[in-house]
Amino acid sequence: MKRSIIILGSLAILGASLTSCEDFLNDNRDPMSQQTVNAAFWANPTNVENQLNYFYETFTGYGNGTGQGNYYFTTCSDDQSGAVGGVFRDWRVSSVPTSSSSWNDPYTEIRRASLVIKGVTGSSMIEADKAQYLAVARLFRAYNYYLLVRAYGDVPLVEDVVDVDQTETLYSSRTNRNDVMDFALEDLNYAVKNIATQSSKTYFSKDLANAMKAEICLFEGTYSKYVAQNTARATTYLKETVDACEAIMNNAEYALGDYKMLYNSHNGELASNPEVILAKCYKQGVFMHSVVDWTSGSTPISGISKDAFDSFLLLTGELPNPGVDDIGVVDEKGLSIANALAIRDKRLSAITYDHVMYQDFPYGEGNTSQMTSTTGYGIKKYNDGVTHSQSDATTANKNYNDCPIYWLAEIYLDYAEAKAELGQFEPADFEKSIKKLYDRAGVDMTLAKMQSLNDQKLKVKMTDNSLINEIRRCRRCELMLDNDIRYWDLVRWNKLSLLDTQKYPEIRQGANLKNATVEFPTNNDGYMDPIHKLFGDQYRVYSAKYDRFPIPSKELMLVKAKNPKYEQNPGW
Repeated sequence: MKRSIIILGSLAILGASLTSCEDFLNDNRDPMSQQTVNAAFWANPTNVENQLNYFYETFTGYGNGTGQGNYYFTTCSDDQSGAVGGVFRDWRVSSVPTSSSSWNDPYTEIRRASLVIKGVTGSSMIEADKAQYLAVARLFRAYNYYLLVRAYGDVPLVEDVVDVDQTETLYSSRTNRNDVMDFALEDLNYAVKNIATQSSKTYFSKDLANAMKAEICLFEGTYSKYVAQNTARATTYLKETVDACEAIMNNAEYALGDYKMLYNSHNGELASNPEVILAKCYKQGVFMHSVVDWTSGSTPISGISKDAFDSFLLLTGELPNPGVDDIGVVDEKGLSIANALAIRDKRLSAITYDHVMYQDFPYGEGNTSQMTSTTGYGIKKYNDGVTHSQSDATTANKNYNDCPIYWLAEIYLDYAEAKAELGQFEPADFEKSIKKLYDRAGVDMTLAKMQSLNDQKLKVKMTDNSLINEIRRCRRCELMLDNDIRYWDLVRWNKLSLLDTQKYPEIRQGANLKNATVEFPTNNDGYMDPIHKLFGDQYRVYSAKYDRFPIPSKELMLVKAKNPKYEQNPGW
């Protein structure tokens, strides 16, 4: 069977994203064109692979061109304060939209998968090739149902290609979320079994299927435990998570590399990184993005919050001492926090600069502009300060560092969390997962220390279990700003209420400005607080309705006209 080599991002990468996806969609809207129902079309491997390649557009990475992806830009979390551009950040969805890509896009991809499944199943190609192509289509059908369920809960489950005259199916009631996720698990297991390629950092592989399965099953397992409170279901999905992670961890191809290089490899270099399972690669002058520009230019940056900064342990593995070891020192460049970073988990100094920056007190270094941040803490994670020229670093659609989509560190974290939630996290599990991450971060950590740290703030905010809290801490620090992970972690832990900026002011506040030479409003303890000066006294106040997105009003209106029992999500 022909193998396509994918190098450059979500274009399916050697050209597909350089052509308009409208070509595909126009051939696949209801009613379907004659081409896509033609048996000869689906018997041609090149045609099938071209359709499968569109699934790469599911992974936005750093974004395409001037568009915004899921790294840095999805600012609704306790890791960042304010929105891109430095203004107030409300809830992910604060009112019922007329339409929404969160609803429409997954169903577009599900229909695409169904077209492939139907076409390939009825084709004359050999069974081995059929199984491979069906596996990829089912993998992405599962993933898109997962995207829908985590956002909306119960959603219509469509198992086949639906034409416009099939109104009974089009306007059917919403399917219980558990049934949808069980359906997705069947697809995931089929994909893991039938994708032939074991590993490929730039193309569909068995390891990619296991990584996606680990993500989905960890979500479902912990959601079942903390939201649905269904212990048996939680156990089933957590065990599936462990199985998927072990399949990758047992592959000697993978090993941790340099943390910074995950985000600062360029022009396809990430495709040779031993930690990476799937990369979205960019190429200078061909396929680029804008995340470096948004975090290095003069536009106000959505900085990491005080709460995020405080989550990083000292190198000794002990809790930091806010108000004492985070005070800045005035030097010739501005207000330095180099001393505070030097004693903390090294991941923090890879994420933020060693000088504070804010309105009327900018800071720049290397290839950046004079930058400001909503919290004083800048974002350096995606800019090594050297590779991009200053012009490229501060211009939209001129950035070409590669983006990790799935990588080994996330698998270690999925594995550790699932084992801990099952009550099975043993010393050997610590050694082969969390310890490796803390060793890379320079933190002296032991299993006994994780079990006894008992951070009182986390006991109030998270759980009574110190081990689980510390695994969640490590996950937060390792994956900070990446792939919209933190928001959905809070959803599955039933902790979205922690995003209430009125109840938890530390998630909107920032750096310690006690020694600052340029004034900015602070709280009583001297920590920068943008609520008045930048956010116009607006607070993000939690309500249970925010746990699920509202169904778009246009969709609801169309369906209720045929099915009056079709209901909006509670509170909307």
